[in-house]
Formats: sequence, structure tokens, C-alpha cells
Amino acid sequence: MSAVLKKVDPAWRAFERATRVGPIRNKAHYDEMVGMLDALIAEVNGKRSHPLAGLLYIVGEFIRAYDERHFPAEDVSAVEMLSYLMESHKLRQSDLAEIGAQSVVSAVLAGKRKLNARQIARLSKRFGLPADVFLDR
Repeated sequence: MSAVLKKVDPAWRAFERATRVGPIRNKAHYDEMVGMLDALIAEVNGKRSHPLAGLLYIVGEFIRAYDERHFPAEDVSAVEMLSYLMESHKLRQSDLAEIGAQSVVSAVLAGKRKLNARQIARLSKRFGLPADVFLDR
């Protein structure tokens, strides 16, 4: 074992016993990790310089990997995503000025018109989502 690993090994074992942070093994462990993630988000509060910011990232990555393996995302069209967001945020076509006039929104939702780059960028910013969720694959 290298000198670095000899130093890290006891610290890692103690950390793992105390936190159970590691690849998620089952639903109960997943729930534990989500609880830890929630606590970390509240503690770190968006501050990248916070001492626990790295741990927040690591826990989030373990959860993301588990989610991708156990709950693969379905490909949805831009129209399906937009319709879902409108429903979940209780929005009407006239509420989406990011796209344009109500008639433009209607044409997009009917599949008669595609979203352009400017509209996608604005929707991405409004909903805090990556732009690619508004692209058809």
C-alpha cells in the first residue's frame, strides 16, 4: 500500500462508519443519503467555499448514479416538457412571455413550431433547468 493510502485508509474507514457515505446499496441507504443531502444543502446554502461543499457534491453524485441506474429517465419531447412545466407551475400560455405571444406558445404546444435558441435559453433560465430539456432528441 502506498504511503498516501496508508494515511487515508484509517480516516476513510472512520468516515465511512460514521456517515455510510459511499455507493448506494439499497432503498434504505438511498433514503439515508437523500436525508444527508438535504441536511448538506441547508448547511452549505450555496456557498462553494463552505468546508462541506465537497461532501455535498460527492453525496449528490452517489444519488445521481443510483437514480440513473434504478430510475432511467424517459426521453420526452420539448412540448411534453413544456406542457408538464406549465401544468406543475399552473401556467397558461399567456404566462410564457419567454416564448412570445400566446399564439406563438399555442403553435409550439401544437407542434406546428419549434422553440428557437433564444426561447430555449429564456425557458432554461426561468425554470432553472438545462437547456437540453427543451430540445427534441
